[in-house]
Amino acid sequence: MKGLLIPRSFLPVILLSCLFAAQAYSQQDSLIVVEPQIVAMARPQQDGKILIRWAVTTPLAWRKLNEYGYELKRYTVTRNNTTLSVPIEKSLGIFMPKPLEEWMPMLENNDNAAVMAQSIYGEGFDVEGMDELSAIVNLAEEQEQRFTWGLYAADQDYEVAQMAGLGFIDQEVEDNEKYAYQITSLVPKDIMEIQEGGVFTGLQDYEELPKPMDLAGVFLDGKCMLSWNYAIHNQIYNSYFIERSEDGVNFEGLNDLPLTSLNNSDKTDPLRMFYTDSITNGKTYHYRIRGKTPFGEISPVSEVVSGKGEKKLAYVPHITTKYYEDDKTVLLEWEFLEEGNDLITGFELNQSDNVDGTYKPVVKNIPPEARKVRYDSLMPTNYMTITALGKNGGKQTSFPALVQPVDSVPPVKPKGFMGTVDSLGVVTLTWTPNPDKDILGYRVYKGNNKKEEYSQITVSPHQATTYYDSVSVKNLNSKVYYQLIAVDQRFNMSEPSDILELKKPDFIKPTQPVFKSYNIKEGKVHLTWASSSSDDLLRHELYRKAGDSLDWKLVYTVDSRQNAGSSMQYADNGMQNADNSMQYAGSSKDSLLTAQLPTEPLPTAKLPTEQWTDKNVEEQQYSYTLIAIDDSELESDPAPPLTVIVPKTSLYPAMEGLYGQADKEAGTITIRWKPYKEKGASKITIYKGIQGKPLNLLREISVDVSGIVDSKVKPNNTYEYLFRVVFRDGGVSVVSTLNVKY
Repeated sequence: MKGLLIPRSFLPVILLSCLFAAQAYSQQDSLIVVEPQIVAMARPQQDGKILIRWAVTTPLAWRKLNEYGYELKRYTVTRNNTTLSVPIEKSLGIFMPKPLEEWMPMLENNDNAAVMAQSIYGEGFDVEGMDELSAIVNLAEEQEQRFTWGLYAADQDYEVAQMAGLGFIDQEVEDNEKYAYQITSLVPKDIMEIQEGGVFTGLQDYEELPKPMDLAGVFLDGKCMLSWNYAIHNQIYNSYFIERSEDGVNFEGLNDLPLTSLNNSDKTDPLRMFYTDSITNGKTYHYRIRGKTPFGEISPVSEVVSGKGEKKLAYVPHITTKYYEDDKTVLLEWEFLEEGNDLITGFELNQSDNVDGTYKPVVKNIPPEARKVRYDSLMPTNYMTITALGKNGGKQTSFPALVQPVDSVPPVKPKGFMGTVDSLGVVTLTWTPNPDKDILGYRVYKGNNKKEEYSQITVSPHQATTYYDSVSVKNLNSKVYYQLIAVDQRFNMSEPSDILELKKPDFIKPTQPVFKSYNIKEGKVHLTWASSSSDDLLRHELYRKAGDSLDWKLVYTVDSRQNAGSSMQYADNGMQNADNSMQYAGSSKDSLLTAQLPTEPLPTAKLPTEQWTDKNVEEQQYSYTLIAIDDSELESDPAPPLTVIVPKTSLYPAMEGLYGQADKEAGTITIRWKPYKEKGASKITIYKGIQGKPLNLLREISVDVSGIVDSKVKPNNTYEYLFRVVFRDGGVSVVSTLNVKY
């Protein structure tokens, strides 16, 4: 085909996007694809057939495939919702463009067929109006032009796509099966390697076409600009038809050829499509759109948008002067060129409490010649505009002017001031919105001590009712304090809010208490200690263990508010609560102290907070330690253990079974006694003397001995013997005496 031209009727539509087809099937942001690939799509139909479309992603691959063709195979993958162990393969044929003579009957009546035939078979590829087209689309080479226009024509006409070897209708399908369609290049791999493509579908995947989304219309002077969401359905619709109605019932199409969008330009919105229609001012128009798929299917209509154009008034009023007569009344003056008086029906005064808010007319029917108006219902803060109303329906509104009467009344005191501090030190402050209408914002003040002068932490009045701050959770201040002041638009400040006291998350354990002294008197242990210096202290707990035991017992608690507890003693005796134990491992873990505390609170009584007397002790060794606990239940390091020994003050039982026998012939006195069985006994001390005279130490013997022989005796004397057992803990037994006459 020589000299066949692309019809000029294509240009208004194609100028928007002659690249859509290549983009839709390459699924790339550019026509330049390094590795050619076949891509495919399918659309099941309600009448029991499946439409298939495919294309290739590069111009050179398209030309080679037009020469060698595509092979289409179908694989039955599932049947009755069960995957087949071996897919059933079926060849659906080899596809390539129809011969030129088969195109000839279509060329006169089908512009898309003419474009496709010219793209495939034309000796020269000329486009009417190419100078205009080149300003929008940069097609540098004829091969790229053929590729782009050919795929565009296939997108617009599914019959043309089939003629070009790019589409197939599979009518031999079953409702209970799903198929994988595979399209393979027949171009020899030594010439070009083209990646195969495919699609998986079945009749059960049929879905109704969705209606186009988010149609919007902007009605201006003599025109309407339509836009709609293109991106949400860009995988379904490649072009659109626009319909217009003047009565809202009967719609007519505005474009015979579908409208397509070019979405690869930095100057276009990739999410929306736009269309501008010329309209008559003052007349209401209704618009709707339909989408068109690459298979030629037409979507349901979109929602309808309506409106009318208005001729723009050439003259704009401008507020110049404000005279305040009292706190409710103002006299406003404005400028408006007198030559515009004949073009308007009059003016309206509008009011809003926010510069960007909704303005409502408060004074209407102001004559065209008027240039001033009095208004007597002012709020504390007002934004006023003047609108000129054109006779042809147009209007022009002045810029807003702030109208604010004299105000020396401060806002009311802020209420509902609350806050929280999270574990990272992030402070969230909230409060109830101030009821005053002219509130500008709020100032937030902060202090680390309740009675200090707080510092402002907001640079300018904060307009929201939530404020975020941060505090250090590692310093020694356990609390932080805030106050809030409301500020109006005249910078009058309210009374400060009540002080908000917030406790920081506590990660710092209390300082360690230490024992200062102890005294053992009358069988009691008197303890004195220096308490923890932490200001958030809740209580002290005193623990005790007996001898070499590892079990620490809670024996005393001291409330930091001077409520001391411990009329109940947990001592190491038969009356103790065995569950109140504490393990202490000072030798291996730096005096780490863990405890299972009593489930019942200890009784409290008014007692000194830095000393305590342990009355429930026995004559043995004890160790004491202290821990401080703050109001976050953090525990200090245990105080270095204090070890004391309660000395023995009672006497052990006396020796029993003492008797003596004098042997004058041998010149001796033999003394015997029962074996001494008390545990802990170390030795027996024996004293001797003549009755009525001082006694002297005779000897010390082991407790295992049960008798002695005294050979240092003289006749006619009565000897007195005294016996006492000495124990390893320092204790002694009751003294036993024995008199023997020699």
